[in-house]
Amino acid sequence: MSENLPAQAQTVIIGGGSIGMNTAYHLTRLGHRDVVVLEQNQLTSGTTWHAAGLIVAGLLKTEAECAIYTHGRDLYATLEKETGLPTGFRDVGYLQIASNDERVHEMRRIAPFMRRFGINCHEISPKEAQELFPIGDLSDVKGAFYIPEDGRANPVDVIMSLARGAKMGEHAFLKACTSAIC
Repeated sequence: MSENLPAQAQTVIIGGGSIGMNTAYHLTRLGHRDVVVLEQNQLTSGTTWHAAGLIVAGLLKTEAECAIYTHGRDLYATLEKETGLPTGFRDVGYLQIASNDERVHEMRRIAPFMRRFGINCHEISPKEAQELFPIGDLSDVKGAFYIPEDGRANPVDVIMSLARGAKMGEHAFLKACTSAIC
């Protein structure tokens, strides 16, 4: 395989998992043409293949966190349209619960901040939380927040779609990579 690798490259990314392929995808979208992704076996052969695939905001406290989260969520929701490869993204929603007053206060303080950045985080009653999660024992819940656009994706599918996206178009090219994406 080493005979297929270039002698030099502008950017070399070690690892063909979530971080590596997100980096390659975004660099090629910015116009970088000389991007090499190195993976010892095949894409996602590290830890990505067994990741949960949750695309959830949690409690974000900075503008940067909100921007990174919304960009990722929106990307994974629309990447299939760009690449033709599914990501498995489903916006099934995300429920956060609090069983003490301090956590409820923190969630109430952070939710408006998140909404300012386009994250639809809103408070629901413990009864509504129980309806969303009927198999859970929420008897001690004092407060709950719900983000309907949050969801999950298939980590392996996301990586394959990102890899294709990095290789697509006149402005995107992976010069050398593992056999899984070449």
